Amino acid sequence: MTKYAGTRAIVVGATDVGLAIAKRLVEGGAQVVLADPGAGGPATADLGSGVRLLAGTRAGAVAEVLDGLDLVFAAGPPDARPLLPLLADGGAIVLLGPPPADEEAVRALAVELAGRGVRVNAVATGFLDPAPGVPLDHYADLRERCDARTPLRRLGAPDEVARAALFLAADATFTTGARLPVDGGLTLHD
Repeated sequence: MTKYAGTRAIVVGATDVGLAIAKRLVEGGAQVVLADPGAGGPATADLGSGVRLLAGTRAGAVAEVLDGLDLVFAAGPPDARPLLPLLADGGAIVLLGPPPADEEAVRALAVELAGRGVRVNAVATGFLDPAPGVPLDHYADLRERCDARTPLRRLGAPDEVARAALFLAADATFTTGARLPVDGGLTLHD
């Protein structure tokens, strides 16, 4: 699969969702930087040679690895801002939550970058399954409470969030300033 061939992307953070995004990008042929890999440990090794690890998001450090960026996946505007000088016109930023991304911040950044054709959107996540290998018996009570609060009556998977984030980044080419809830219906209670 070469859906992302020629795409230069950065994923800030080695969360389960960040790793799922990086994996899909690498499988699709993208050049990927995983910044602030943190505790990604063995999981980052599964990404293979298509991903480079960096200890921060300084534009200079990223520029040493990639000659620019087309896609940025980050927890919020403060994580994305240092990367703006490297982001190509027509690129995309997807902000990722567990706390729902602040709609005003998403819209403000979208307005700021619209003149460059840069789309800014957010994915607001709900309760997600723990990483593979985590003993689920430790989460039985939490799982039961989360299942009861989530209208779909289950926890989400990091890959489900990754697919939504990649849709906003690569396929939703006429969408900016949007916040997409990928939360099993939690926002139905708002």
